[in-house]
Amino acid sequence: MFNQQRNKELSAILEASKVLTASFNLEKNLTSVMEILGSHLEMQRGCVYLLEPISKELMIVAAYGLTKTELAKGKYHIGEGIVGKVIEGGSPMFIPNIGKEPRFLNRTGSRPKKDGISFICVPIKLKSEIFGVLSVDRIYSEKHGGVDDDIRVLNIVSSLIAQFVKLWEIYKKTDDEKETLKGHLKERYNVPSLIGESDKFRSVLQASLKVADTDATILLLGETGTGKELIAKTIHFQSRRANGPFIAVNCAAIPENLLEAELFGAEKGAFTGANERRIGRFEFASGGTILLDEVGEISSAIQAKLLRVLQEKTFERVGSSRSLKADVRVIAATNRNLAEEITRGNFRADLYWRLNVVSIMLPPIRKRKEDIPLLVNYYLKKFNNQYQKKIQISDDVMERFKGYVWTGNIRELANTIERLVIMADTEIIQNIDLPYSSISEHQSHYSEGITSLEKEVEFIERERLCAALKANNYIQSRAAKDIGITPRQLGYKLKKFGIDLKSLEGGD
Repeated sequence: MFNQQRNKELSAILEASKVLTASFNLEKNLTSVMEILGSHLEMQRGCVYLLEPISKELMIVAAYGLTKTELAKGKYHIGEGIVGKVIEGGSPMFIPNIGKEPRFLNRTGSRPKKDGISFICVPIKLKSEIFGVLSVDRIYSEKHGGVDDDIRVLNIVSSLIAQFVKLWEIYKKTDDEKETLKGHLKERYNVPSLIGESDKFRSVLQASLKVADTDATILLLGETGTGKELIAKTIHFQSRRANGPFIAVNCAAIPENLLEAELFGAEKGAFTGANERRIGRFEFASGGTILLDEVGEISSAIQAKLLRVLQEKTFERVGSSRSLKADVRVIAATNRNLAEEITRGNFRADLYWRLNVVSIMLPPIRKRKEDIPLLVNYYLKKFNNQYQKKIQISDDVMERFKGYVWTGNIRELANTIERLVIMADTEIIQNIDLPYSSISEHQSHYSEGITSLEKEVEFIERERLCAALKANNYIQSRAAKDIGITPRQLGYKLKKFGIDLKSLEGGD
């Protein structure tokens, strides 16, 4: 008889442990535990009470042998009744006969005849942290064993429950934070929240919405700073892959000899320094979207591997022959003219057509001048909040902004506004406060009525050179490559336009 009872106890503990590690469904798992105790240990009723953190009230979250109506009534404050006393003191309590115990409140009303029923209540705690209590009803006879055995078993089960509840709280908090973050991201990258009312910009948004719910590969084209990554994120968060990751890779920022491992991963020992297996960006992006920014900069060898990913939807880590599935939506972006790069032999035509299933051209802001006031006001609000200021832009300065070429596009405009907000001595920015002489120069050209095509072309070329130098940290070889000329040609143009690198760097 003794061995049979012990086997039942061990079986109950084992099954309860399995149930509690099966999922993070709080009510379902705890209800299953109570059913296990009821069936294996012949307990008439049982309840799991958890402490509500705000109201500090004990409430039944799972039970065995109670109706829904009885469940709803089972509420106790700390120190109230036997249940409240156990959580207050943190120690088990045994009531031999609840009919003779005035502190037993029978709040649920589930025991109309209380005489002869014993009640065991143990705290659900992990170290010094108490989450609630576990209680059971028993009618003892010789075959049921002693109360000490029951308290021992219930203490073990309550310990398992405490560990589960702690993990559930961590999981719930993380899941809530994740959902909140997703909500913020989806709101941030929602179409109405993007800044622009011009026809050109609206056509970009309409195209983005049309392709968002497909898995079509997208090629985003446009000058540096036009917001290609912002559009890529918008497409991702409006797609059915929104719950998956969004991984952005700047292909130009990663050395060529490391780019393959960065994209596709590498096995341990695949090359010098590969001391452990490395997961690539395509694996991290599984189920989501990967943005290959500056895709026009990748080498022919990487182009061939990328082509295979797009064709076969598979890839291999460096140093491995095992194919991995690429469940990824690919968005590529470039400021280069890939058709010209194909002619020059720098880009594969077959890869271009794989990338160019849907192409979206992002207009520079000089071609959507009506959006400039909206963008200026957006960044003013953003940086005023960030730096706790109340800076405004005068009408004259706004007109200069609308007439400026903005070769760095939105990125240049945002940097200009941030700098103005930081450096402002007064609450209204005037022309004299503008840090860039080129803004003033550009305005003067138009105010004086100079309409010479040659002058305008020279000005735009000068601004393009300055923007390329800034974008490439004033490294002339990179700037030259960025705008498609040789370093020697760049040096000639710097002399031609009188561009002083030292003054540019100092002003940046």
